[in-house]
Amino acid sequence: MNSIKNVPARVLSRRPGHSLEAEREQFDKTQAISISKAINSQEAPVKEKHARRIILGTHHEKGAFTFWSYAIGLPLPSSSILSWKFCHVLHKVLRDGHPNVLHDCQRYRSNIREIGDLWGHLHDRYGQLVNVYTKLLLTKISFHLKHPQFPASLEVTDEVLEKAAGTDVNNIFQLTVEMFDYMDCELRLSESVFRQLNTAIAVSQMSSGQCRLAPLIQVIQDCSHLYHYTVKLMFKLHSCLPADTLQGHRDRFHEQFHSLRNFFRRASDMLYFKRLIQIPRLPEGPPNFLRASALAEHIKPVVVIPEEAPEDEEPENLIEISAGPPAGEPAVVADLFDQTFGPPNGSLKDDRDLQIENLKREVELLRAELEKIKLEAQRYISQLKGQVNSLEAELEEQRKQKQKALVDNEQLRHELAQLRALQLESSRNQGLREEAERKASATEARYSKLKEKHSELINTHAELLRKNADTAKQLTVTQQSQEEVARVKEQLAFQMEQVKRESEMKLEEQSDQLEKLKRELEAKTGELAHAQEALSRTEQSGSELSSRLDTLSAEKDALSGAMRQREADLLAAQSLVREKEAALSQEQLRGSQERGELQGRLAEKESQEQGLRQRLLDEQFAMLRGAAAEAQGILQDAVSKLDDPLHLRCTSSPDYLVSRAQAALDTVSALEKGHAQYLTSLADASSLVAALTRFSHLAADTIINGGATSHLAPTDPADRLVDACRECGARALELLGQLQDRQALPRAQPGLVRTPLQGILQLGEELKPKSLDVRQEELGAMVDKEMAATSAAIEDAVRRIEDMMNQARHESSGVKLEVNERILNSCTELMKAIRLLVMTSTSLQKEIVDSGRGAATQQEFYAKNSRWTEGLISASKAVGWGATQLVESADKVVLHKGKYEELIVCSHEIAASTAQLVAASKVKANKHSPHLSRLQECSRTVNERAANVVASTKSGQEQIEDRDTMDFSGMSLIKLKKQEMEIQVRVLELEKTLEVERMRLGELRKQHYVLAGVMGTPSEEDTNRPSAAPRSGASKKPPLAQKPTVAPRQDHQLDKKDGVYSAQLMNY
Repeated sequence: MNSIKNVPARVLSRRPGHSLEAEREQFDKTQAISISKAINSQEAPVKEKHARRIILGTHHEKGAFTFWSYAIGLPLPSSSILSWKFCHVLHKVLRDGHPNVLHDCQRYRSNIREIGDLWGHLHDRYGQLVNVYTKLLLTKISFHLKHPQFPASLEVTDEVLEKAAGTDVNNIFQLTVEMFDYMDCELRLSESVFRQLNTAIAVSQMSSGQCRLAPLIQVIQDCSHLYHYTVKLMFKLHSCLPADTLQGHRDRFHEQFHSLRNFFRRASDMLYFKRLIQIPRLPEGPPNFLRASALAEHIKPVVVIPEEAPEDEEPENLIEISAGPPAGEPAVVADLFDQTFGPPNGSLKDDRDLQIENLKREVELLRAELEKIKLEAQRYISQLKGQVNSLEAELEEQRKQKQKALVDNEQLRHELAQLRALQLESSRNQGLREEAERKASATEARYSKLKEKHSELINTHAELLRKNADTAKQLTVTQQSQEEVARVKEQLAFQMEQVKRESEMKLEEQSDQLEKLKRELEAKTGELAHAQEALSRTEQSGSELSSRLDTLSAEKDALSGAMRQREADLLAAQSLVREKEAALSQEQLRGSQERGELQGRLAEKESQEQGLRQRLLDEQFAMLRGAAAEAQGILQDAVSKLDDPLHLRCTSSPDYLVSRAQAALDTVSALEKGHAQYLTSLADASSLVAALTRFSHLAADTIINGGATSHLAPTDPADRLVDACRECGARALELLGQLQDRQALPRAQPGLVRTPLQGILQLGEELKPKSLDVRQEELGAMVDKEMAATSAAIEDAVRRIEDMMNQARHESSGVKLEVNERILNSCTELMKAIRLLVMTSTSLQKEIVDSGRGAATQQEFYAKNSRWTEGLISASKAVGWGATQLVESADKVVLHKGKYEELIVCSHEIAASTAQLVAASKVKANKHSPHLSRLQECSRTVNERAANVVASTKSGQEQIEDRDTMDFSGMSLIKLKKQEMEIQVRVLELEKTLEVERMRLGELRKQHYVLAGVMGTPSEEDTNRPSAAPRSGASKKPPLAQKPTVAPRQDHQLDKKDGVYSAQLMNY
């Protein structure tokens, strides 16, 4: 029987492949293989088994660190297909991977955006798809980070959706908008893919088509959930808001509904999707959100992924079982078994020497592997330490950003509410204004038409009057012709009577002659012979008389014919006259009718003008009432800010409050003038509306700045200032209420607002910092004295730095000597730059005085420009004190008694003081002056030297301070946990201390603003002025209140030559 041989315990206990390092190495190897096989440049879809291994890897390591470590090295810019498949795999990892994948991907947002932007600028078919896909991935990451209640797979219950939406309608509104944006990105990707497919052939059966269509499976899964959530949120919004407000939401939903329905329909018709996914069918029409009962008819679309068929290839092991070569391992195991228990047939092989040599070689290999593992572990430890430090810094930064974001969010929410209210008011006012303008334009058009019609009627009336005059003239002519015919008729009748009388007279004469002849015949009958001749003569005369009688009868007939003709003409003239009289009567009748119509139209026009005039008065009053209502809202908002806790963080200066109150006082006179003008002419309210608008804004600004100024004022003046602001707001609101009432409008007294505004102005004057009691004739001497003291302080500082450098060279060596020399050299360079700046400022000051004083003396020039002089004195004193304090701090640092931070703060103080000196000198200098250019160059040099002091101080501090190396290799898990808790406690304590110190700094600055210019006296200023002599002891910085500040004059009292303007004090 074979005996059991002694085998070394190291050999028996060795289990290659089961160590943590080997498992990690095998895991990295498997992930690298899966990523390389899933993301390649072949135009074929990603295989599910490779994507599944990558997803399981994220669950194995609880994150996507390994995935991104390999993916970041892929040549994505070189191949658009490679980028497309990378986006596909990343989408699957986001949906199905570990929840920590989302936070890991947040760190690589810039890489994803760069890939999308790169391919978006190139004319490549896959590149355009990559651009759209990256935008979808960025939107997905942002949405799920902002709303952690929704996992990346978007699978949540309705209860979680209700909890995420909350009860605030603003949150529901915003969440709906973000889901709409999310859905737009999904649909845009599907539309881009379908746009590139050739519908004439079966592209879903080709590898190129499947490569494009494969990511749409995740898009279908996302869209089904997003559609369901948006329907729920839309019904909830319609239960809280009116339908008109959500018209834009409904239009956007309807557009997305039709796009999604077409997308699902086209995808369902493709063979590629039929075997991979079961796509739901959407209803024919979108839900009716105006009917609340339609929510019960909504059916949630469900996407079903069928069971996957087994693939041809055998799945690879995620964890390698053995670390040795697969071919040689069974032989080694068999040899060890034979040596331990003997061969099966009882024969014994004596090869111990060979076994010992093999074991030695294996021991050497194990030692080398152990060293390699140690190095790898140290590398991992250093990487983890770096990651921990970066994560701690990032955590601190995130905390700060979170606090800041919370404050900004509250402010933005408040501003958004105000903007929405203002937008609604402005839209309402705009609609009223447009309606008024439309009515005014229509009234103007009607007025112009009436005016044209009126002028046309006037012209017609004038034409008719002219026709009437012509007709009257014709009638007069007809009457004259008629009178002439009558006169001719009378003449003819008279002539006929005359002719009859002549003919009768002739007949009588002839009868007389006949009788005489008969008597002669009877007397001379006997004398026939004698009378024969007389008889022949008598017969001859009788024939002549008969012929003459015929002639007279013919003339009588002719006269009777002429008389008949004249009678016919007279009858014709009479008929014509009658016709003319009839036409004239008709014209007169028509003219009277038209005159009546014109008078009616004129009366109607006058009534319309009266209505338009009344409408104009109503519109003017409506405009005034709207402006008064808007001003009332502005003032009410300003008065409400006095009790708003968020307004406590706002501060303002008394100078700015005085300027605002003075501007508001100036508008009261304009308001009174506009009120008087409106009462005089109610048809013109423009001046009153303009004055009211300006007054409301300035009064509201005064009230808000009064409340902000009271936050920094003492208790009693602050209360009085707030009461004055409230009284001003109450008076202004009372005035605006009277302006909105027709009955109370004439009794309104805008001058009553002047009293509280004057009270605010007086309180602002009282709150201004009091200046030192310095006579103006002493300002010139003080300027020279301060500039000389500053120069002396700088010279003394340079000498002291040189002494300290010599002392440091004797007392220190090595790194400390190097650090001290570097710090003192930078301080020396800074002092030299300050000295050059002070000298240049003195030269520029002399140039300003010589060019601006004219015939006046130097003291008179300083007295005239007292504000500028005081600023120059204050800046010079600050520079001298800063130089002295910098030397003291450098001395302490060199002697290892001070802190490096003091030196840094002093450098910043000197830079600020020199900037103040440059600003004070620049106010009255000529901008083309060469001294001013040199002064600005010196100022930049001082800033550079101050930055060098800060840099050398920080680098020296880093060299001298010892930094403990963090070595946690010897600690157990319990000790590490305990030390982690102690460090967390220390971090919380330091954060609390930092917050307290910041609050204290803010209170100190507030107290400094209140006490500036109050605590110092001339004697104290002389005693506390920085001296150039002291060498030992720590000099104390004089209170900020001791900087000479003279009480500022009113804004309207400032001389333009002073070059000083009021500025608003901001709290920082």
